[in-house]
Amino acid sequence: MSTDNSQTDLHLIKHALLNQCRQYVQQRIATARQAMQAAQEAANSEEKSSAGDKYETGRAMAQLERDRHAQLLAEALKLEQELSRVDAEKDYKIAQPGSLVITDRGRFFVSISAGKMVVDSVEYFAISPASPIAAALLGKKTGDAITFNRQMYHVNSVG
Repeated sequence: MSTDNSQTDLHLIKHALLNQCRQYVQQRIATARQAMQAAQEAANSEEKSSAGDKYETGRAMAQLERDRHAQLLAEALKLEQELSRVDAEKDYKIAQPGSLVITDRGRFFVSISAGKMVVDSVEYFAISPASPIAAALLGKKTGDAITFNRQMYHVNSVG
C-alpha cells in the first residue's frame, strides 16, 4: 500500500469518526432540548390545587428538572464547540487534538469523550484531550511508549 493510499484511508477513517462524534453530540443536544421542553410543559401544566404547597412543590421539582437538562444541554453545546476545532484533514506527526493514535492496545481519536466507535469493523475510542489516556498520549509520536494504568502502550502510528 502506498503512502498516498494509507493517508487517504486515514483521512476517511478520521472523517467517519468525526461524523460519528458529531452524531453523538447532536443526539445529546436533541435529547437535552426535548427533556427541557417536557420539564417546562410539566411545570406549566401543574394545576393549582387547594393545597398550595403541592402546586409549588410540583413546579419547583419541574423547574429543577428543567435546570438539570439545561446543564446537560450546555455541556453538549460545549462538546459541539470542541468538535468544531478538530481538523480531520491535517496529518499529525505527534499526538494532539484531531489526531488518530494507533497503539498496540487500542486506537484513539483525540477529539471529544464519545466512547467506542466502529469504522469498517474496527474499534476506535473517541477520547477528550483532557482524559487521562489522552494526557499520557499527547505529544507522543510513532515509536514512543507510555505507561497508563500500569500497562505499557506502544505508539504504532499517529495521523
